[in-house]
Amino acid sequence: MKWILYDIGGVLEIVDDHGWPQSLHERWSTRQGLTVDELRARLQAAELPDMALRTGVAEEYWRKLGAALDADEPATATMRSEFWDAYCGRANTELLAHARSLQGRAGLAILSNSGDGAREEEERRFAFSSLFDPICYSHEQGVAKPDATAYLTALDRMGASAEHVLFIDDNEEPVRGAEACGIRTVLHRDNVTTIAAIETFLAS
Repeated sequence: MKWILYDIGGVLEIVDDHGWPQSLHERWSTRQGLTVDELRARLQAAELPDMALRTGVAEEYWRKLGAALDADEPATATMRSEFWDAYCGRANTELLAHARSLQGRAGLAILSNSGDGAREEEERRFAFSSLFDPICYSHEQGVAKPDATAYLTALDRMGASAEHVLFIDDNEEPVRGAEACGIRTVLHRDNVTTIAAIETFLAS
């Protein structure tokens, strides 16, 4: 069986991964009476746990972040909510509809660099588990793209060999990491081109 392996942010979700952290820092710094540089310095000094590679650390992360910014519990809760809204963006409905049409023709899976809490937040918004299995998150696997172990773990969980998988990501570095593992790839730029590449792969 052939598999389509999707990234989430910038692929299944429409989100500016490069822009939203800056926007949040600007919003939070204004709210807390800090400059952006002061906010970032405080976060750097707070020794926040690595949410990208660890699970079960979200509560510690937000507690320390709130303390570092002198934010009370309601303000910290607002920042946490704003973070996930920005992180998740909105659904790429066209690409998700196409993925749904592939059921029975291909296995559908996810490999995403993530933060602790992403599974719950994205499931609540988009119900990814109704369509994709497995869903491989970096914070649960303890390894992130483009480390080869991230792809090899996903292959193992899919029960697939590299030549039977097409990986889709909107960033070049993860695409190169997949190619180094023998996985065919699509650098996602728009839905039309990506969908055409998927159909070509499945027809080959």
